[in-house]
Amino acid sequence: MNWDDNGYLISKNRYSENSIIAEVFTENYGKISGIIFGGTSKKIKNYLQIGNKIYVNYNSKNVSRIGYFKVEILKALSPLYFDHSQKLSCITSAMHLIKLLTAEAQASKEIFKLIDKFFEILTFENWVQKYIFWELELLKLLGYDLELKKMVEKEIINNEINYFVKSSSEKKIIPNFLIDENYKNVDSKTLLKGLRLVSDYLEKSILKPNNLNLPNSRNHFISLLK
Repeated sequence: MNWDDNGYLISKNRYSENSIIAEVFTENYGKISGIIFGGTSKKIKNYLQIGNKIYVNYNSKNVSRIGYFKVEILKALSPLYFDHSQKLSCITSAMHLIKLLTAEAQASKEIFKLIDKFFEILTFENWVQKYIFWELELLKLLGYDLELKKMVEKEIINNEINYFVKSSSEKKIIPNFLIDENYKNVDSKTLLKGLRLVSDYLEKSILKPNNLNLPNSRNHFISLLK
């Protein structure tokens, strides 16, 4: 099997002294793993940053064995944020989610376009708020739609609308901006509540049933926003 495609580097691990095993989410083939020979060399490793957009040539002689990548850089996206720890951590966290939640060799141009959109979001002033909606859109594409608007109840306290979901054991407040798209002036504490709400859903409804843990990269990203 031999093909060429564009993709985003979503993970890398050292394979030998000179090589790495990389996972790339490609436009036409989905998430693919492969060995990059010489991936630790100075010539290549500088642009093998998580989140960078690369051109890959994939070669595999046997479908039951891991193949090999030859790579070229298309867009060095992560280095743009080397001086912005929050955004750099967000890139790592987002790519880890793609790695964790997508199936091997399952094509999805919608998810590929969503990764394109992710890097556009980082250029906005309210990027954290937009990123939370990005996560919800990713989960929806993967079949895990949270459907908050259908779940919430509404109450008015001190002339302000509050949204919540209620179970037999707890009443959970839902940040207004997640329900009302025209809601403005979202402060950092409210954004953190939104991220933690998605984290809670991820952990309880998706990860734990599959014996998976919430990625450390996500916890680190949230800690940087405090």
